[in-house]
Amino acid sequence: MPHEPAPPLATIAAALRHERDRVGISLTELARRAGIAKSTLSQLESGVGNPSVETLWALGVALGVPFSRLVEPPATSIQVIRAGEGPRIRAEHADFTGTLLAAGSAHARRDVYLIELEPGAIRTAEAHTPRSVEHIVVAAGRLRVGPESDLVELGPGDYATFPGDAPHRYEALAPGTFAVLVMEHP
Repeated sequence: MPHEPAPPLATIAAALRHERDRVGISLTELARRAGIAKSTLSQLESGVGNPSVETLWALGVALGVPFSRLVEPPATSIQVIRAGEGPRIRAEHADFTGTLLAAGSAHARRDVYLIELEPGAIRTAEAHTPRSVEHIVVAAGRLRVGPESDLVELGPGDYATFPGDAPHRYEALAPGTFAVLVMEHP
């Protein structure tokens, strides 16, 4: 596996401070709403620590913003992300890595991710922002995905969509599984 760059800590720190100020809540209140320790949030806003996907999703939901708003770098006129590069964020309890490839505009949020999974632990996801929808296309391997009550198995080239505002999961059924995930946010 190629060298994994560190999460985009400076981008995350600036985004957290900006979004918390925009909402007008204290560090203590945001930590409470996200269900994380105040010290963890303070470290993240200072640009230190190693945030998991779960922590960033919880903060995004607590702030009422999509995950991408916390990890996307400032926009440029052209953006190229080479294979194995980009802001890679690992899950805490599963061999799952998400890389934000593109974030939608402020008026129509559609975020594009490349996700990489390995068999073993299942990546469970809490509900995201209300009315969010996930679209997934498997590029390699096999994947079991969807809401807990309605899981589907997908292979290379298969597509599925499901509500992102309900608990759901991702489970690799074959080594080297990777897929493109598009998140729609209202």
